[in-house]
Amino acid sequence: MTITDEILKEFKDRMHLGDDEDESLRRILSASNTALKRMCGEYDISIDEEFKELVFERSRYVYNDALEYFNDNFLSNINDLGIAKALEEIVAESDTDAII
Repeated sequence: MTITDEILKEFKDRMHLGDDEDESLRRILSASNTALKRMCGEYDISIDEEFKELVFERSRYVYNDALEYFNDNFLSNINDLGIAKALEEIVAESDTDAII
């Protein structure tokens, strides 16, 4: 999923940033989205507000050159999303098995 103009604007508004950094911010948001999908599972940043919040927070840490603190500070949020996704997949799998 690419970072839409709407997601970029929402992040810029939150961070009180101007238009001169759009490409850099888009790269940061995209990298954060990809990294968190790897940790938490497939989420859609346009739909899942909790996931979007986590992407924004990770991006804020990257922007402020403090990424090394993100995982420790948001470990419970990362784990919660990962567990929720795993449970969702288990339920979907058991529903499929029940049909067969």
